[in-house]
Amino acid sequence: MNDYCPVQRDPAPERYGRLHVRTADLAPAEWLTERSPGYAAMGTVAGVAAPGFAVYARILHPASLDERPVRWSTVAAAHGTRVTPTVRWHEVIGEDQDYFNRSDHGMPEVWDEHPGEGPTPPEVARALIPVLGRHTRTQEHCWFGLWCGYGRWEFDGIPTFATPGRDEVLLAGALADAVSPTALDEFAELPDLWWPEDRAWIVGGDVDLVSTYVGGSPELIAELLSDPELEARPVGAGDPVG
Repeated sequence: MNDYCPVQRDPAPERYGRLHVRTADLAPAEWLTERSPGYAAMGTVAGVAAPGFAVYARILHPASLDERPVRWSTVAAAHGTRVTPTVRWHEVIGEDQDYFNRSDHGMPEVWDEHPGEGPTPPEVARALIPVLGRHTRTQEHCWFGLWCGYGRWEFDGIPTFATPGRDEVLLAGALADAVSPTALDEFAELPDLWWPEDRAWIVGGDVDLVSTYVGGSPELIAELLSDPELEARPVGAGDPVG
């Protein structure tokens, strides 16, 4: 006898925050399902974002101390390590890959919470939005992908499009509305994928990552790398993600 009780999930909303949930016509996402075979692995930058952009950047999700954001470079300096473009968080803190199984973590006066795993954190998204908006002609008309496996919502029956390792629900709205799902629930996940109608850039994240990846023009990536509100590193399309 199976005594497992399924988790109760809410019906899929018509709007995810201010983003409209598409229940038909997934044509705006078709270009994402036609990836080059060389980037079909989820473990690469282009597999999480999309291939074909001139350059890419990795945006590091901050750690925290007393609920205030802490940059990876600050943590690395305290641990005697350094932040390279493809470094993993466990390497920054000098731990093995099973560090999440430890009950103790942090360094007094430096950090006490790991970077958040998952799609772009709201505070990072708020810093990204104005930069991205300066590099598209269609910021009022954007598309978003939300992994259908996030636990709260029941997306059965809603059509999805495939990306490497994930099935995504298609959402539509303005770029500024990317953070609006937090109005539903402060812990609601933001979309994993964002792109404008003119496809000037792509933002990609994943439930298992502590970084967000952006593909776009050299001008966009240069601005992201120099933005004081973001901790970003240049990466290549085929680089591993973390």
